[in-house]
Amino acid sequence: MPSNDVRILAQAAVPTVAVGAVAAAVSGVVAGGKGVIGAAVGTVIVIAFMGLGLYVLQRTAKSLPQLFQAMGLMLYAAQILLLFIFMAAFKNTTLFNPRAFAITLVAATIAWIAAQARAHMKAKILYVEPDSASTTSSKGEKPENSRHSS
Repeated sequence: MPSNDVRILAQAAVPTVAVGAVAAAVSGVVAGGKGVIGAAVGTVIVIAFMGLGLYVLQRTAKSLPQLFQAMGLMLYAAQILLLFIFMAAFKNTTLFNPRAFAITLVAATIAWIAAQARAHMKAKILYVEPDSASTTSSKGEKPENSRHSS
């Protein structure tokens, strides 16, 4: 992953882990040990789904840039749908507290999306390559160093 992608991943994952830790602490006080387990499982699922989604989106941006926006919208819709399926599947579980799991799943998802949006807004990603503006010299010749960076 390029450094911008890793930076965005870290800037989205760290607040999500913090929200998961707070949710685990609150769930531990309210629902006991099963609440902590439910909050921890919810946080891990959100980080796994959203991190995998970010990876897939970055791969799509590199290989099929024309599909980037449509893929992003489809990916977020699929992630939210899968998270709701997880909430429905574990609604009656006895392994952990399902209410703590569901609340943490929603809170961690909101934290991830907000942190990722903030990271993208703060990122200094060039929209055009600086060398592409001067592809021809004053005589109409190509410059010596006209290579594409990827």
